[in-house]
Amino acid sequence: MRRSWMIAVAAMAFVAGCGDGAEPAAAPSPSGARRLTVTSTYADGGTVPRRHTCDGADVSPPLALTGVPARTSSLALLLRDPDAPHGTFTHWLVWDIDPHTTRLSAGEHPRAASEGRNDFGKTGYSGPCPPRGDPPHRYVLTVYAVDRRVSLAAGASPTDLLKALSGHSLAVGTLTGRYGRG
Repeated sequence: MRRSWMIAVAAMAFVAGCGDGAEPAAAPSPSGARRLTVTSTYADGGTVPRRHTCDGADVSPPLALTGVPARTSSLALLLRDPDAPHGTFTHWLVWDIDPHTTRLSAGEHPRAASEGRNDFGKTGYSGPCPPRGDPPHRYVLTVYAVDRRVSLAAGASPTDLLKALSGHSLAVGTLTGRYGRG
């Protein structure tokens, strides 16, 4: 009996370690410990200014990037709300941003970059807009330095982008903001 139990545990451990590779990691990370620094008008963990939300002008925040590796071919970004009532909600996804980009102004669409369809069903940026009465949500902006240009159709989904980034991220940086609507 004990031997059968040990064989069953070993088999489960083997199966649990196997995957078909069909699903990308939730957030592709580089094999090294390279980190980008992403800053804006709010501190990491701070409140996203109203101007960048559905209660304001709903324009993307200004961003500054440092620490982009020299071998970077393009940048990509995702803005997601992991606290949304029905699972992670994507507010913005952009790829093929020029690797020499160090700043984006508020509301700026990165030149020659492509934007995907967010979970509002729109292409481009749609700011934080949590349900009224919810506690403040976290909005995680992740920037990826990628070792190649990403070939995706316009309007691609967050899943498409994450699959394309898997195994190609040289460095990653995040900036988390919070926003609530009372």
